[in-house]
Amino acid sequence: MSRRPDILGEFTADHRAVAELLDRIEQAPTGAAERTDLLARLTDLLFTHCAAEEEHLFPLVQHDVPDGGALVFGSIHEHLAIGQYLSDLQGLGPADPAFDTLLRGLADTLRRHLAVEEKQLFPAARKALPATTRAALGDRLRAERAETAEDAEATGPAEAGSAEP
Repeated sequence: MSRRPDILGEFTADHRAVAELLDRIEQAPTGAAERTDLLARLTDLLFTHCAAEEEHLFPLVQHDVPDGGALVFGSIHEHLAIGQYLSDLQGLGPADPAFDTLLRGLADTLRRHLAVEEKQLFPAARKALPATTRAALGDRLRAERAETAEDAEATGPAEAGSAEP
């Protein structure tokens, strides 16, 4: 019988996908259009991931983990900084000299953020939250993601891409 990951496993898998996309952006040639496409994928992944953490995990951490409020505050602060970098990067072409500077800032902030969550927040949550709670949250998150993917397939790329952010 396969063991499905709990919510912390889901978020750790997201972190791996984020790190992989970030590496690919950094390795792409300066000015390459590929960087813009990869950045769009990273932006989508990060906004989805951060929203899921803030909805599903942070309220429990804040309530049930000793010093959870401080852990959540720090993560939300970093989510906002990451969002600002992404927003700033979206307004630039990959050949713009500021692109690489902002990308380095994003990369540093992101890598630090992922490390703090994996070394502090996730272990604290694992210790404080019962395994059944974490598993149920993982199931709920996977179900929501599957529903979102089905909705995106049903609307098609043209309709899905036409909505205002």
